[in-house]
Order: sequence, then structure tokens, then C-alpha cells
Amino acid sequence: MSWDFSTEPEFEKKLEWMRRFMHDEVYPLEVLDVDERGFIRAIRPLQEEVKRQKLWATHLPPELGGQGYGQVKLGLMHEIEGASVWGPIVFGNQAPDSGNSEILAHFGTDEQKQRWLRPLLDGKIRSAFSMTEPNTAGSDPTLLSTTAELKDGEWVINGHKWFTSNGMIADFLIAMVVTEPQADPYERASMIIVPADTPGVQRVRNIPTLAGEHERFGYGHAEVVYENVRVPAENVLGERGQGFLIAQMRLGPGRIHHCMRWLGQARRAFDMLCERALQREAFGKKLAAHETVQNWIADSAAEMQAARLMTLHAAWMIDTQGAPAARKEISMIKFFGAKVLHDVIDRAIQVHGSLGYSADLPLEEMYRHARAARIYDGPDEVHRVTVARQFLSGYRPPEGMWPREHVPTRREAARRKFAALLEAATTDA
Repeated sequence: MSWDFSTEPEFEKKLEWMRRFMHDEVYPLEVLDVDERGFIRAIRPLQEEVKRQKLWATHLPPELGGQGYGQVKLGLMHEIEGASVWGPIVFGNQAPDSGNSEILAHFGTDEQKQRWLRPLLDGKIRSAFSMTEPNTAGSDPTLLSTTAELKDGEWVINGHKWFTSNGMIADFLIAMVVTEPQADPYERASMIIVPADTPGVQRVRNIPTLAGEHERFGYGHAEVVYENVRVPAENVLGERGQGFLIAQMRLGPGRIHHCMRWLGQARRAFDMLCERALQREAFGKKLAAHETVQNWIADSAAEMQAARLMTLHAAWMIDTQGAPAARKEISMIKFFGAKVLHDVIDRAIQVHGSLGYSADLPLEEMYRHARAARIYDGPDEVHRVTVARQFLSGYRPPEGMWPREHVPTRREAARRKFAALLEAATTDA
């Protein structure tokens, strides 16, 4: 089957506009020293301009205020936005709101969409995704221990979550909880909408992380305790026991978006790497003339190109065959893209020396964020296992004691195959 990642010229014009807009309007937000009110005042006009350009919330269908773009187009956009941590907010597709809006769009009832989705898309409210727990391994979601029991027409939720993205500032949370404890391990959990002001929702703290300064204005990863939290039975998303199915629908395309954002960050670090190599001199010549630095540049360029093509291929597979068909490809780009991001930023820091290590450049902050890429949306190790298992499923062990390519065995088989011809050749001679 041929691969085709091409987009029409009209869309390329949109991407070019995004590149200029990011450089001229969004990058300056990174160094703006204001409080949250000032920050919101600064980004509102930018968001309105994005809406005028019809580039707002493009991950959703037109009837919900988006553009209905497929994953290839979304990926190309995320590559540009992802170069700055504030880009996705300006374009209306920041995590976890973008993933939560997709869940609501695909699995929400009309009432749920009216109450939660439309205000979320308008930027009037914010959301959180509450799945990870401190007492169970995040790499094995079948171990989830937070429960929800249906009593008198209400879900009663009890449990302890953490790393609930934006939990401290959210107006509502989507909680992944066990509602079917006796079911198959992958059919035990459901997703339930929990208004943040519901009695019993204890938003304990934002957990301090390596990410540091970016998590201003309440953004971050919250610790949340649910103690006898009661919400209406109709707050369940989709069907009971569909939690894992919904999570995969949410996380599959989300990983494409992450990987393309990482490429945007990596490209920005690569630009700094190349510029510094041409600017700085050591031992009588420019850094760019030293073979080690040339190797860093060449390796970074090749790795970024490989990650980009792998990610676009996975996006194309989702567009043409659906997310389940692209499971292997999605897992490959997740761990490969995370490594490329880290390595390119690391080389850029190294070529800048002490300046790169300092906060006078964005590299040190980018480096701290890059470390998390190997953990969230499934740790690298789990994705590697997924990839290995799927490849191995297409193989069978050879019969007997020797490998299939064992030369003496193949030679004997070849002699038998060509015996008549070889005997004729000997006789003719």
C-alpha cells in the first residue's frame, strides 16, 4: 500500500501563517512576567485571531466548532504549536482539554455536550483527566483501585488520584474508576464526569515536578482525593465498563499530537544548536568546524527526520484505518520520539556550555520537560513491549535445532534442489 502524507496548497498557507504567528506573537509569551490575569488578557486577542483564521480547536468536527482535520493535518499543526509550551493554549487544543473534548464529542450525551463540551471549547471552563494513582502502577491500568458504586441513582466515588492534569484549576474532572469489579480486567473501569465543586472532592496540591516554572497559574499535576463523592448516574461517559476503550480512543491520537509537539521543540533546540555552532569559536576555529559538533548536527537532523516520518505515517494510518490498526506504529513513535527530543536538546545544551545549562536560554526548561516524555501516556518500557509483541506475533520458530538461515542446512537443501542440473553439468563436462 502506498503512503501519502501530502496536503493541499491551501493548507500549507495556513501552516505558514502559523509559523509566523508563533514566532511573532506566541514566543514572546514565554518571557512575559505577569500574573494570571495579565496572561489571560495577553492571550485573548491571540485566541480570537486564531478563531478568525479558522484554526481554533481543529481536532473536533465542524458541528462542534472545529475544522474536522485528520491526524496528518493535526500533526503538522502540532509540530508548529509545540515549539512553545503556550502554543496549544493559544490554538485551543491544550492537554488535557483537547483529549477530554474528544471524549465528550465521541461518547458524551447531548446533555453532557451542552453542559461541559461547549463551554470547554469556548474557553469558559477548564477540565482535568484523573486516572493515575499513587498506590498502583501507572504502567498497568488494570490495577486501578478508585471505585464508584451506584447507590440510589448516584455514583459514590472513593479513591486517591495524583498527576491529575490541571486538577487544581479544573471546573470538572473526568475520573477513571472501577465500576465493574467482577468483570474482565479491561472491562472493569468506567469514566465519570465529576464537577470540581462536588462535596468530597479534595484537591490536595499541585505536585512539584521537574517542569517547574511552566506550571504557573495553577497549571500542573494535582493530587486529588475522592471521599464519598456523589454524582448523578447519568454522569458516566459512554457505557459502563468502557473506560479502557475510551482511554485508548483518547490516548492514541493524543500520542500523535505529543510526538509532533516534541518535534517542534526538538527543531527549536536544533536551530539553537546550529546557530551556536556558527557563532562560537574554540581552539582556533568555529565549533561548526569540529567533527564532534558536525556529528551532533548530522545525527540530530537524521533522527528528527526519522521521527517525523514515523509520526506522520502513524497519523496517516489512523486517518485511513483507525487508531486500533495503528497501535504498533503509535507505540514506536512514542518511545522513539521521546528519545529524539531528549537527545537533540541535550546536544544543544552541550554546544552552549554553561550558557545552555543556565536559565538565560530556554534549553534547560525544555530539557526538564523532555524527561517527562518518557513517562506520561505510558512509559517507554510498556510501548517497547507492545511493539516487540506485535512484531513477534508475525513470526514462527523454525523447525528443528538450526536457525532458518543456517548455512550448512541451506547448502544441503540447495544441493538437493539443483542435484539434477549439477549432475548434468558434470556429465557434459
